[in-house]
Amino acid sequence: MPWPRLSKPFFLFLFPFLFACLGSATTAPAPIRKACGSGISLQVSAGPAVQGSLLLVKVQSKKPLPEMKSEWDGKSIPLWREGGDAGTLHGLLGIDLELHPAPYEWKVMWTAADGSAQSCGVSLVVRAGKFATERLKVENQFVQPDPEQQKRAEADQKKMRAIYDTVTPEQLWTGKFRLPLQGVTTGGNFGRRRVLNGQPRSPHAGVDFPAMAGTPVYASQSGNVVLAEELYYSGNTVVIDHGYGIYTMYAHLSAIGAHAGDKVEAGAEVGKVGATGRVTGPHLHWGVTIQHARVNGMNLVQREP
Repeated sequence: MPWPRLSKPFFLFLFPFLFACLGSATTAPAPIRKACGSGISLQVSAGPAVQGSLLLVKVQSKKPLPEMKSEWDGKSIPLWREGGDAGTLHGLLGIDLELHPAPYEWKVMWTAADGSAQSCGVSLVVRAGKFATERLKVENQFVQPDPEQQKRAEADQKKMRAIYDTVTPEQLWTGKFRLPLQGVTTGGNFGRRRVLNGQPRSPHAGVDFPAMAGTPVYASQSGNVVLAEELYYSGNTVVIDHGYGIYTMYAHLSAIGAHAGDKVEAGAEVGKVGATGRVTGPHLHWGVTIQHARVNGMNLVQREP
């Protein structure tokens, strides 16, 4: 049965959560604000810009805003309106878990009433994340695949890149994002540097939820299923497009409960926990990708008190 849908706008629930999680334990720091002239200002949510984190941004004016474009880390960042507020645009800055620590600029561009090109930006210093290293033993074929297996894995990677290259220019979610398993409040292992069978491999780009095989897995929000098939490393996998470059991934499933092309509601069952692909036991791997940036999905949900 689908989970209850919430009517609160996405940012009303998400800003307080990020302030609580990314700010200090006592007093949440103020957001970064910059006046751009002509009554236009930029705002970046409070909290450090750390590898794998997620920042909320806004463009604000007392007058209706013109059409604007936004960039971060060489990528176009979609901006959208919430409800009928013509004077506010919202966006998400995903900081990839391997983005090199350095200063970066979130930049907004628009054309003024007199036809002149205008721009304004906020500089943010990305800090290194503090990720642990774990050593795991997996089937050797997932560390040293043979030529046929390697060809299959490369085809999977190409398919995933094509999916993440696609930015649906509309909001497909309604209400807040939530965790993909019922009864859980935390997940782990995001960003861990992995050593598999003694060989260093890429960092862990998702959140793991240990669970019994067969446990139902639910869509974190409404959207369009863009992939529902077995992949070499992630096993039975479902990927959902939520619009504006936001994707969630559900991997290592024992069974897939959706099909590519399906429109799903928040809380719809999309599969069951399993141990397919490169795993050490049954669990759900839940990934969140925003404009190609691999971020900690726990930043998209509100913790229980």
